[in-house]
Amino acid sequence: MTMEQVARAFSSHRFEEALPQIHDDVAWELVGGEVLAGKPAVVDVCSSLARDLQDVQTTFDQFRMVSGPASVVVDSVARYLSADGSLSRVASCDIYDFMDGRVVRIRSYNVELAPDTAG
Repeated sequence: MTMEQVARAFSSHRFEEALPQIHDDVAWELVGGEVLAGKPAVVDVCSSLARDLQDVQTTFDQFRMVSGPASVVVDSVARYLSADGSLSRVASCDIYDFMDGRVVRIRSYNVELAPDTAG
């Protein structure tokens, strides 16, 4: 997978596609929260997120990427519609740093937005 494909898969919650490209010594900083150290910690969180999103309809209102020689930035706004009808929107910016084609660092910024149901 290219750097862009890995970043797109991870940021769009298709973790099973991206996880093989995650370095064993990865660090994932959830800005304002914790820093996950090592691939097992990242896999655990991704597995939990995948379970949480299993019955949630996810739509991206915005999804854009900017690539550099060893980094990819994904700027997105996602709309989450749960099975009980509740709606949430989250703006995210994920910055991926690569070494030898594998993700060695992720920095994620996430902000919950007003659930604008009009679109």
